[in-house]
Amino acid sequence: MGKIEWAMWANEQALASGLILLAGGIVGVAGQFRGWQFAAYSIAAGVFVCMLEYPRSKRSKGTSVGRTGQYCFTVCVKAFGPVTRNYYVRAFLHAAICVPGGFLLATVLGCVCLGIASLIYLVAAIRGEHWEPILPVKEARKPVAESMKAPPQNPPPRPPPEMRRKRVDDLESAAYDNPIPVTANE
Repeated sequence: MGKIEWAMWANEQALASGLILLAGGIVGVAGQFRGWQFAAYSIAAGVFVCMLEYPRSKRSKGTSVGRTGQYCFTVCVKAFGPVTRNYYVRAFLHAAICVPGGFLLATVLGCVCLGIASLIYLVAAIRGEHWEPILPVKEARKPVAESMKAPPQNPPPRPPPEMRRKRVDDLESAAYDNPIPVTANE
């Protein structure tokens, strides 16, 4: 069996928990809950977590498919170097970020989800995984081989070449030889 890439699971969990933390923070601020300052913190923390977790990491084996529009976030995350590439740092960062969210009911779910993501990142770090950026690759087009023929000009069904009607622009030479002789029955 193949090796499980824990960081992939942690990335999805952390991105979802960032969105949940953001939504809970918006609810807490809009509802003017007691301790709404924790909700305002959760909005900022949710945006930060989403920006950190949006770019996917390159897989160790197989194909790596990035998210739509992740390149600009990849450049930002890559700029911080070893701080964002190391999953130990991410695990402790997410654990620290989720603590203030536990003091308000609207943000508890995002806090718990981010704590779970932190544990998964810790497992990924223990297994030796690290974040690698997915950068766009320019695909080189192969030159068309000399043996390639031009595509067919007329739609199917295509008669054999000797049976085809020759197209000519002038009407005088538009006449063609009929391969089957026509005789009048008398």
